[in-house]
Amino acid sequence: MPYVYSFDHKHRRPPMEYKDLLGGKGANLAEMTSVLKLPVPGGFTVSTDACRAYMESGWPAELDAEIEKQVAKLENDMGRTLGDPKDPLLVSVRSGAKFSMPGMMDTVLNLGLNDRSVKGLAASTDNERFAYDSYRRFIAMYARIVMDAEGEPFEELLEAAREKVGGKTDADIPADALKELCDQYKALVKEQTGKPFPQKPMKQLRGAVEAVFSSWNRPRAIAYRNRERIAHTLGTAVNVQAMVFGNRDDDSGTGVGFTRNAATGENKPYGDFLVNAQGEDVVAGIRNTQTLDDMKDVFPKIHDELFEIFVRLERHYEDMCDTEFTIEQGKLWMLQTRVGKRTGVAALKMAVDMTKGTGKGKERWKISRETALMRVSADNLDSVLHPQFTDKGTVLATGLGASPGAAVGKVYFTADDAADAADDRGEKVILVRSETSPEDVHGMMVSEGILTARGGLVSHAAVVARGWGTPAIVGAEAIKISGKKFTVGDVTVEEGDVISIDGTSGEVVLGEMKTASGEPPAEFTTILGWADKVRKGKLAVRANADSGEDAANARELGAEGIGLCRTEHMFLAPDRLPVVRRMILATTEEEEEAALAALRDVQQADFEEVLEAMDGLPVTIRLLDPPLHEFLPPVEELKIKEATTGLNEQEQAELAAAESWAEHNPMIGTRGVRLGVIKPGLYAMQVRALLDAAAALRKRKKNPIVEIMIPLTVTREEMALARSWVQEEVDAALKGMRNKPDITIGTMIETPRAAVRADEIAEVSDFFSFGTNDLTQLTFGFSRDDIESRMMPAYLEQGLLKRNPFDTIDQTGVGDLVRLGVERGRSTKKKLKLGVCGEHGGDPESIDLFYRVGLDYVSCSPFRVPIARLSAAQAVLRNA
Repeated sequence: MPYVYSFDHKHRRPPMEYKDLLGGKGANLAEMTSVLKLPVPGGFTVSTDACRAYMESGWPAELDAEIEKQVAKLENDMGRTLGDPKDPLLVSVRSGAKFSMPGMMDTVLNLGLNDRSVKGLAASTDNERFAYDSYRRFIAMYARIVMDAEGEPFEELLEAAREKVGGKTDADIPADALKELCDQYKALVKEQTGKPFPQKPMKQLRGAVEAVFSSWNRPRAIAYRNRERIAHTLGTAVNVQAMVFGNRDDDSGTGVGFTRNAATGENKPYGDFLVNAQGEDVVAGIRNTQTLDDMKDVFPKIHDELFEIFVRLERHYEDMCDTEFTIEQGKLWMLQTRVGKRTGVAALKMAVDMTKGTGKGKERWKISRETALMRVSADNLDSVLHPQFTDKGTVLATGLGASPGAAVGKVYFTADDAADAADDRGEKVILVRSETSPEDVHGMMVSEGILTARGGLVSHAAVVARGWGTPAIVGAEAIKISGKKFTVGDVTVEEGDVISIDGTSGEVVLGEMKTASGEPPAEFTTILGWADKVRKGKLAVRANADSGEDAANARELGAEGIGLCRTEHMFLAPDRLPVVRRMILATTEEEEEAALAALRDVQQADFEEVLEAMDGLPVTIRLLDPPLHEFLPPVEELKIKEATTGLNEQEQAELAAAESWAEHNPMIGTRGVRLGVIKPGLYAMQVRALLDAAAALRKRKKNPIVEIMIPLTVTREEMALARSWVQEEVDAALKGMRNKPDITIGTMIETPRAAVRADEIAEVSDFFSFGTNDLTQLTFGFSRDDIESRMMPAYLEQGLLKRNPFDTIDQTGVGDLVRLGVERGRSTKKKLKLGVCGEHGGDPESIDLFYRVGLDYVSCSPFRVPIARLSAAQAVLRNA
């Protein structure tokens, strides 16, 4: 197969289907040229195959000859020659990956100009100023992008030239000054790079193509692909296109246009344009642009032609399109089109509106509801559920966006100080910690947002914040916390200073930003209603909820039950934690039983709230999972206090207990069912509280559906033993009862061994829930609290992992383990209910896998329930 294709190449299928080969931009240019017959300047595409070959083993030997052949064809088509000293052909060189990566890749314009052809351009256009303005732009752009020169010195020379002639804008610099500027630019290139500016057009072209290839692996492009989950192996195509000039005269111009409003979704074209300008002037913001409505006054015929093209593009692509265009001396040229990016509000409105049809008569078109569902992304839903910033501010630091939404508040560095500020003084608070622990929950509960210097996307702060819908950023390593202040470089933020955080982008902004409410539009409900019809009976969506408030919120957002109620979160409330500590510190059976009895009362109240909120829907209650030392103050803090102010009797007991329970690897230590083996009374207390709660609700004519989950079992024997404790309590509670409720007992599969031995564990289980956070951690041997901010970026950049396994389990060994666990569980021929809970339960890519392997439900944080509902429907449609 060739490496290079002209825009009018006759492909076997419509060019828009060749995005893997031609990239998105190249495929659309070919589509506009050969199918739509729009006015597109001629050109050719160097394919992604060539880029991949270049990345693997350098410049392909045959590529030069193919490019030369296509240049000759382009010269013949355009009637001009590259580098001609009389009437030169100039070209642009632009990137074009399969998926749009706006602003991430490099572009070179006006290629083909040199000391001779610039004179030819001046003569053929009868515009010396235009020619040398184009040349100085090309020199600066080529030097920066291809020759790795610094861009700022070129800007300084341009500014000096403008000041010298007393001009307000670049357009005020006359031809003679531009000639001198070109000479200064060339001297600067030699000074910075040690090489003269290249004069041979084919050498310029190869350098530009190679620079675009190289820009695929620039840090900004890698970071963007990591965020957007775009594979690093795709490579980019390169589009070489004949230049048309919007800056030739006042009968020329350039602009960008959208076929409908990308911000609101309104079915009305909008965009910006400039008279006598090149495309970079529009996007750079160096001149005030005019609207497409203004264009009707300046170029009325071209305005009508452009809007007619917009109609044709929408009808052809059946979607909103983003375009770039140039007007050269009264002629309209379309430089590119693509399906346009849009806000969440716009995506929802467009998806619903397009199912109703647009256009008239034979021109009328519409999309199906299924297509509309596939047009809306998880990020679109996220953006309308949470507050967002309405403007841009000074970004102080960037971490991992752990829980979406915008938050503004005063900085506090301890949970106690945050709680005092919020509860006593009514302040809006941002809690800033190196990392959070269960000790901080009371401060986290009252905070507008949470910011940590350490931790990953499944760290304590991230998981808790997502469950509550609180905006959070974790792993912002640039932040250095010291006492009641933090620093980033030479900037210091004191306690009480105001910051703003964006839990979607991970940006920490200095000062107070304005926010807009995340109130979902009407189309939100419409889309999710369609999604529920598609997935009905195929993949249910539950929520992870630990309180009556969370459960009620989850049900309102469409949850069909609770897949995970973490009972340890109930222990962390300020009035519960002292009782839990009494139980841990108990030195006699009587003391321990008294503490457990007190916990039983509060647990029953908690369970009643959750079960009542989910009346008639299944609720999976997970018995206590974390190691007990997490309910005690950190050893380090107590040691410091011991060495400074001293400890009271209670604190001394807490230190002794914390040291006694401390483990080198607590995540694989005494937790889950192992804790039950050591303290069986703890699990018995929880089961009694749960059964009492269910009985109380039945007396009130409610219908509690209870599923009891035993965490972290790895063998049949463990599960059988733990089940016997639970069953004993269940039998005692139901003895003599008519119409006994259906209470099921199952376990969480969260270790590789449990997945491999799922058939054995299934013999004594009624249901499985795959806990993918721990399963990922234990499969890879990665610490989920530490890996993401430090090691993961390096692994992704170097291609050692295709995806972050804590983001999505598809295409990873974890996915294989889930698949194996499901197969082995089903092999017992029991009616085993199978679900998954945790962060992956709301991940769209992972949901695809869960649907394919036949899980009954996914469970995620309440605020991700709408996303999971949509993603489940999309999984059904994709795999139909």
